[in-house]
Amino acid sequence: MVPAVVGVLTISDRASTGVYEDKSGPAIQSVLTRWIASPWRAECRLVADEQPLIEAALRELADEFHCALIVTTGGTGPSPRDVTPEATVAVCDRMLPGFGEQMRAVSARTVPTAILSRQVAGTRGSSLIINLPGKPAAIEECLGAVWAAVPYCIDLIGGPRLLFSAEAPAPFRPTSA
Repeated sequence: MVPAVVGVLTISDRASTGVYEDKSGPAIQSVLTRWIASPWRAECRLVADEQPLIEAALRELADEFHCALIVTTGGTGPSPRDVTPEATVAVCDRMLPGFGEQMRAVSARTVPTAILSRQVAGTRGSSLIINLPGKPAAIEECLGAVWAAVPYCIDLIGGPRLLFSAEAPAPFRPTSA
């Protein structure tokens, strides 16, 4: 079985220049390692908060590496440098607004400022792209909020059929899928 490729894209001015260590990208990989039971490998990128750089990385991960799933972290807030949602919208064929809505709803139960998040999700070809916050502590919570829909979405857009561990939030696939 050929391993599925999952893109992990960290967007951070400071981490990209070495001011501090990227902890969010490794946090995503840690969650996915626990949750994905089928063979897979991560294709990781770290870029500054610049829309052209984010767009180029997303295109590369989707078009050249054929990532079934691309998970971004960082750049989703309201500050002027936070342009990840704009870059994601620019490269996606279709937007999936329910992902962002669900992640904000779950986060808002514990963090009142979650309503400031501008996370989006969409598809580019057979890649599902999901924006996550930049804080490592919020990654598992937000990804877990939408995980039930991830495998079926990847199935629907022509990606590989991913299998998940018992530790992962239960995926939902209709009985006909």
